[in-house]
Amino acid sequence: MFVSLQFKLELRKEDKQKLIKLMRKQSSAIRAAYNMLKELEKEKTRNAHAQIYHRLRQLFPELPTKYIDSAIYKAKQYPTDKPVVFGGKRLFEKLCKNHLTGKLRERLKKQWRELRQGTLISIGSKEDKGNRLMRFEDLNGQLCLRITIGNREFIYARVLREPSNSKDKWITFMAMLSESWQTQSYFPYTVELKLRDGEVYGGVSFEIPIPEVKHTKENRVIAIDTNASPIHLAVAEVSKTGELLSYQTISLHHLLGLSQTSKDHQEWILAHKIVDTAIQKRKAIAIENLKKLKKGTRGDGKATLRKRLHQWNAKKFLQKLKRVAMIKRVEIVEVNPAYTSVIGMLKYAPQLSIDKDIAGAYVIGRRALGFKEDTPENYEKLLKDKAYLEFALKRYEEREKELRELLEEETNRYKRNAIKSELKSVENPKNLLVNLIQSLQSESSECEGANGRNPAWQVLKVALLFPILGRIPPRDLSPLKPVLVEVVWDRVRRFNGLVPLEAGGTVPIRDF
Repeated sequence: MFVSLQFKLELRKEDKQKLIKLMRKQSSAIRAAYNMLKELEKEKTRNAHAQIYHRLRQLFPELPTKYIDSAIYKAKQYPTDKPVVFGGKRLFEKLCKNHLTGKLRERLKKQWRELRQGTLISIGSKEDKGNRLMRFEDLNGQLCLRITIGNREFIYARVLREPSNSKDKWITFMAMLSESWQTQSYFPYTVELKLRDGEVYGGVSFEIPIPEVKHTKENRVIAIDTNASPIHLAVAEVSKTGELLSYQTISLHHLLGLSQTSKDHQEWILAHKIVDTAIQKRKAIAIENLKKLKKGTRGDGKATLRKRLHQWNAKKFLQKLKRVAMIKRVEIVEVNPAYTSVIGMLKYAPQLSIDKDIAGAYVIGRRALGFKEDTPENYEKLLKDKAYLEFALKRYEEREKELRELLEEETNRYKRNAIKSELKSVENPKNLLVNLIQSLQSESSECEGANGRNPAWQVLKVALLFPILGRIPPRDLSPLKPVLVEVVWDRVRRFNGLVPLEAGGTVPIRDF
């Protein structure tokens, strides 16, 4: 599938003048080649290309030979059976009208000159590292276009282009470029520059390969979970039978101080590393299907998190990862992200003594392989224990009272917003527990809460994290392990809710 993409160039003033001079030369060569094509077609001459090439070499000796080949290619795109006005027929007709004077005429004349004389094209080839005369290169993390203007003489222009959305083929093009730089296996692309309103715009045309997927989830998966606080990737390798084989945490903190272009460059490198690992292990990659990344709002008292989310966009990274995987024939399995972090936090983090983010990645991997997550038996018992639920409700009520007192004393507007935000996070679970207790009193043992709208995992999160561990989100989930094995929540309840279970132990780190 052939694709054409647009971009803009940023050049130094002296380099732009050199480029415009080169554009005029090749534009003249294109017009000359077109006229020669028309003459030779009438004469039905064979080997027309070779004849035109030698004549253009004589007319434009300073023009690099590849530019002459490209000029002939461009000339062949115009019809030879009807008149062609270089610079635009309609614009030329307007300029021929005598009533046009002053600034309007000068503006139209400038547009006509740019269309007529402001073209530079170079046909790419695999042997010439993609394109000999106009080649995309990475200079210190910045995408640039190296333009040949003479014999071993180059100018460099900064490429100004960002993907407009997740389906923008520019992401694919960047992935293909990055792959070609790393493997030195190049693909051809044609670059054409145009002058418009004094600015230089470009277009690149290339073919997107659609390779057959080689590494599928039949051979297990490597699951990726993106996390914002702190910014990192949690990576988990999951077996066919749904077991956790290995895991790793990849810090992304070094990206926060970089410019957008440098950040993009580092993300492409990371995407290639992850995909290469998947190829080495012959596995697919599982990720969340992120439709919307949660963001903080101004005035919510969470400035640090908002700044972090602004500096790194998980969705953009996953787009890069998908493009690289497609090119390298690795299957990407996107799963519904609903409750993956909650299930990992409550079920696998305490059970396997792993970090909650690794546990979330593990759930993503299991979901990609088709496994369903049943609620542990003791968790189901807890949700039917009216005495424990009343204790949990009491804990929330006490915290609500503390927050309301703090709110009355606080005068700083932003700190008040932070307290209000936490207060809301306490009120909602409290109401959920009230509804659940009422449902038990009416002899309804449903684990879904009021009206069946709250999944069991969400109810468990409310009933376990703050009442037992004393904070949300907790840093250590190992105290939940006894709850999975035996009925220990009675111990907490007997202390009248004054002492939550103590967190103990550390989360081990295993190599991926």
